[in-house]
Amino acid sequence: MATHTGRDGIIKVGGTSGQEDGTVVANLRSFSIDETADTVEYTTMGLAAKVFLPTTTAFTGSADVYWDENDAGQTALAVGSSVTIKFFPEGDSSAAPADTFYQGSAIVTGVSRSASFDGMVEASITLQGSGALTDYTATP
Repeated sequence: MATHTGRDGIIKVGGTSGQEDGTVVANLRSFSIDETADTVEYTTMGLAAKVFLPTTTAFTGSADVYWDENDAGQTALAVGSSVTIKFFPEGDSSAAPADTFYQGSAIVTGVSRSASFDGMVEASITLQGSGALTDYTATP
């Protein structure tokens, strides 16, 4: 069983489908990807337990960054934008060893910025997937 640390993780915006290209989102602190599947009940008379079938899937994502108004990756994630988003939990192949990344089309649904007198200016970005989230094997 392989385990990984998150320090090499990156997010890229845009690029070619299935490829590791795209614009890196700078100053990334953390990200998450949530996949869900809807179900429909398919229970019939005579069964003692409910039966369900899968229907549609969806994904959402979020990213926390140190805010940088000059970063092309962060500015591409403006509220209301439709983007191709790529999540690399282990980094891309330039930060070997990388093996899997996730890609999908998404709409940026929120950007929240916060600042405190004794801290960094931070931003939290939320994404709603539009279509399937696909996993790819990175090429070293």
